[in-house]
Amino acid sequence: MRAPCCCRPRSGLPFPPFLIFFSSLLVRARPGWALQNVTSQLFGNQAYGTLAAFGDFNSDKQTDLFVLRGDGELNIFLADQKEPYFKPKVKLLLTNVVITSVVPGDYDGDSQMDVLLTTRPQKQPNADLSVLIFWGNNQTLDVNRKFVLNKTFHDEPLIMDFNGDLIPDVFGATSDSDKPQVLLGRNLSWHIALDTQKKLYTPHSHAFIDLNNDFTADLFLTTLAPPNEIQFEIWVNQDGNFSKATHMKRKPKDVKVVGQSVFADFDGDGQTEHLLPACADSACQKSVIYLSKPGLDSWFPVLQNFTYKGTLWGFVPYDSAQTNFSFPITLHIGDYNMDGYPDALAILKNTSGSNQQAFLLENVECNEASCAGARRMFKVYWELSDLNQIKDAVVATFFDIYEDGILDIIVLSKDSTKTELAIHTLKNNFEADAYFVKVIVLSGLCSNDCPRKITPFGVNQPGPYIMYTTVDANGYLKNGSGKTYFC
Repeated sequence: MRAPCCCRPRSGLPFPPFLIFFSSLLVRARPGWALQNVTSQLFGNQAYGTLAAFGDFNSDKQTDLFVLRGDGELNIFLADQKEPYFKPKVKLLLTNVVITSVVPGDYDGDSQMDVLLTTRPQKQPNADLSVLIFWGNNQTLDVNRKFVLNKTFHDEPLIMDFNGDLIPDVFGATSDSDKPQVLLGRNLSWHIALDTQKKLYTPHSHAFIDLNNDFTADLFLTTLAPPNEIQFEIWVNQDGNFSKATHMKRKPKDVKVVGQSVFADFDGDGQTEHLLPACADSACQKSVIYLSKPGLDSWFPVLQNFTYKGTLWGFVPYDSAQTNFSFPITLHIGDYNMDGYPDALAILKNTSGSNQQAFLLENVECNEASCAGARRMFKVYWELSDLNQIKDAVVATFFDIYEDGILDIIVLSKDSTKTELAIHTLKNNFEADAYFVKVIVLSGLCSNDCPRKITPFGVNQPGPYIMYTTVDANGYLKNGSGKTYFC
């Protein structure tokens, strides 16, 4: 079998995982495959806090974990070869603020990982967000070695490579302008980003991602059109300039609550589709996942049956007034069973009770008339060992714990008796006759001549888009693509 790949990072995509895994072909599942709780092996007695980001902080080609605790404490768990496999080695403590997000990246172009934090004052959940960048220095962070942006943001900023110089920039709606602005990395200067009067949607659901397969990331925005109607815009990257959005798409009809957009090659045709979790009512009694294909205005429901054994489940609506553990409706995408089609993880709640859990959504062939235009659909795995045992889950994501090409699962859950989230790690015991390609994307700013002789790994480069072609067991070509983005 062959799997020619091309990786050409130019203007990039926002990140989190900077490791991209492709797996497909000749998949044979072991009967009775299940999940195995390996939390103690990974974290020992440190399995608590909010897992906020991934990144190779110490440039050893292993993914490290960024965990928030309390209001203003960041801990970086470095990957280790011995149990527990993740150990808290770097700590940063801020006072009188609440850290709301973490975005690791190389913001000054020295090929060392820096850490961007967004914060707000304590007990002010609706305050504008401040942004601080702590400069990486020989795999350490110093609370006094930082850059504080002199403007605040209405919402979490989008990290992107706006000017194509291979250094992340900070994009968003600031407190002193009606138009989106961008802070360019390295020289740290402000500029008007786009000529638009439309208001960016909150909570932010934007992405820096290649949507026309030209290996250059475009800008996807969720905006509000009069009178407060949610719509989606694509600003195409043409020779480094973002052309004014010419194609705008309205949200699906009858949708009242919109989750965060996510992108994936849903049907394996090499094109990137737009997936949108949504609700038809404010309480999410009726939840749906829609799919839209490139260039089309139509929306196809790929999951609308959320009933199991007489119980109705639905998405958990985001509550901006709730200061603890409320998150926008989000799907996390990954090929769980290595069949070449992206699956998803979602948090659902029992609409007639209080329990909420993480569920695996398997990508299967469409067998309903409503999803015929999408060709495939999601099927909920209602009973999956170990995953079902985690109650009050708030976040679930895929993560290749052992770097063997098989995606495992990380779940965060809340406990009313504790102030911190619990971290659960579930090993995927799936076995398959398959292969995977691990892609580490570098900035390309240096290789053997990096400043202070550092190794240029772990920069969380915004911009990777990988396209690949495989030949299946029957000799047929199959196109696929992979990309990372932050939205």
